[in-house]
Amino acid sequence: MIKITLPDNSVREVEKGTTALDVAMSISEGLARNVLSAKVNGEVIDATRPINEDATLQLLTWNDEEGKSTMWHSSAHLMAEAIEFYYPGVKLAIGPPIKNGFYYDVDFMDYEITESDLVKIEEKMKELAKQKNPYIRQEISKVEAIKYFEQKGDEYKLELLEDLEDGKITFYTQGEFTDLCRGPHIPNTGFIKAVKLTSIAGAYWRGDENRKQLTRIYGVTFPKAAELTEYLEKVEMAKARDHRKLGKELELFTFSQKVGQGLPLWLPKGAALRERLENFLKKAQRKAGYDQVISPHIGNKELYVTSGHYAKYGKDSFQPIHTPDEGEEFLLKPMNCPHHCEIFKSKPRSYKDLPARFAEFGTVYRYEQSGELHGLTRVRGFTQDDAHIFCTQDQVKDEFKKVIDLVLYIFKTLDFSNFKAQISLRDPDAPEKYIGSKENWEKAESAIIEAAAEKNLNTVVEYGEAAFYGPKLDFMVEDALGREWQLGTIQVDYNLPERFELEYTGADNQKHRPVMIHRAPFGSMERFVAVLLEHCAGDFPLWLTTDQFAILPISEKYNDYAQKVLDLLNNYDIRGFVDDRNEKIGKKIREAEIGKIPFMLIVGEQEALNEQVSVRQRGEGDKGSLSIKEFADLVGDLTEKELALND
Repeated sequence: MIKITLPDNSVREVEKGTTALDVAMSISEGLARNVLSAKVNGEVIDATRPINEDATLQLLTWNDEEGKSTMWHSSAHLMAEAIEFYYPGVKLAIGPPIKNGFYYDVDFMDYEITESDLVKIEEKMKELAKQKNPYIRQEISKVEAIKYFEQKGDEYKLELLEDLEDGKITFYTQGEFTDLCRGPHIPNTGFIKAVKLTSIAGAYWRGDENRKQLTRIYGVTFPKAAELTEYLEKVEMAKARDHRKLGKELELFTFSQKVGQGLPLWLPKGAALRERLENFLKKAQRKAGYDQVISPHIGNKELYVTSGHYAKYGKDSFQPIHTPDEGEEFLLKPMNCPHHCEIFKSKPRSYKDLPARFAEFGTVYRYEQSGELHGLTRVRGFTQDDAHIFCTQDQVKDEFKKVIDLVLYIFKTLDFSNFKAQISLRDPDAPEKYIGSKENWEKAESAIIEAAAEKNLNTVVEYGEAAFYGPKLDFMVEDALGREWQLGTIQVDYNLPERFELEYTGADNQKHRPVMIHRAPFGSMERFVAVLLEHCAGDFPLWLTTDQFAILPISEKYNDYAQKVLDLLNNYDIRGFVDDRNEKIGKKIREAEIGKIPFMLIVGEQEALNEQVSVRQRGEGDKGSLSIKEFADLVGDLTEKELALND
């Protein structure tokens, strides 16, 4: 007999070789029908695998992220089976689960496949799912595995096998399909009730542009048809909120092939929006004791060799710029932090000068693969709302907590109410990925964990997600459609101060190393604007929106008065325009509503005589007639309330 400890700390004695599914069945048949996989001693495995020793057990269902991931992994295998049915002899690369579904990369060879072919693959998947074929795990020797894929003629699987150790190789079979896979999988295909293949894209084998381009088919599945319907409705809503679509409609930004892929051009309205966001954060930073600095867009290659960025990212960055001086090389700035280290080092520092907080809206450049570029969310040139805090070890936790406060203020002001904080730590099994001593990493990780706990943040811990130089706290924000985005980050770094030999004079008159905190509450201006656009569907808060009002003369006779109103309102630091087109007032109002203009100021004979405006608020209707100063005060009071509410 073995002991199984459940999440509520209850213990069940069961026979050795019992499966998680057996345990679920002993609790209730209804529970067993919903178990997709299991977490045994912290490892996610098939619910049908025998448990042979005392263990902790968590039964995973669709309500658990690991349960969803298992379902989508199994769905990728089901799609591959359907593909092989219609396209025998194709070569299969990889088919992992992803955030919202799964994909499989396929070499279709001489077959032609288009979006229209997805329907028949979908239907075949549904047919196969109804057969309730079990996912059968088989441990196999490396020799046998190689022989199988040599006979199948699949060079992609053979290449994957090169990196696998004998004795750790498994196959999974369901129905007529067998794949190289470490699992886990759902008990049988019958759990898959609703299927939608969403798109086709190109993908280079192993992400290498010099390798063959494969066909990537994306899909998503659900245990209930109603959940697929709800998902598809959200997809349509997401299309309507796509920041690329809204950015064009609201005239915020554009791209040009002549300028270059992934290099956004901010149009006047977008530049003004960015400036308002920057000023909002600059004001908060001044209040929190930050000093603004500016660093150049390029740096000597040696700067990034010293920081470790060149060794870590050099091959994936823009290539060095060679100057006329022999051997002199510069790089487009990939990070602001090395520059800020040199600013700290520019004069002697005392413990009395710490913490030193340097903030910069610094533009950096990364050579992202062209296939990974996406609107403003993945670009090659972007501006980080970067800051670096240099402090003593005793100050680390308090400074970290102050940065958390700043991030929370930003999220609250911009209505990001649903978020969690991800504590990103080292991968304990891959120490070679990180720089610095084990002792410094432990101190940095402890400071983050304690600060997050003292701020009562909703946290999750992810191993292997730390930066190469230090652990971090990443803020994972859920938008209005329930999608998760990584926005703000805070990192504790003992390593760059070592590499740059930074020091300050302590109270003991001895030299000490400062600790460095990296932080970017927005993350990048480009990504933040994209997420904010999709979150609020372009309906920005009044203080941030491009045009706070539109003046609508009811006929051409009142255009001069409308212009006079605009000139007067410009004195109050509020933003708007005159719609003096020769159109009916009803059409102007409708178009202002569609354009998300918060206030419409209608002017005609009575308004001109009384030097007033007739105010209509978007979504609320008529607000009556106000003097120009009364309207300006109304807008001023509302914007101040929006910003002061969370101050």
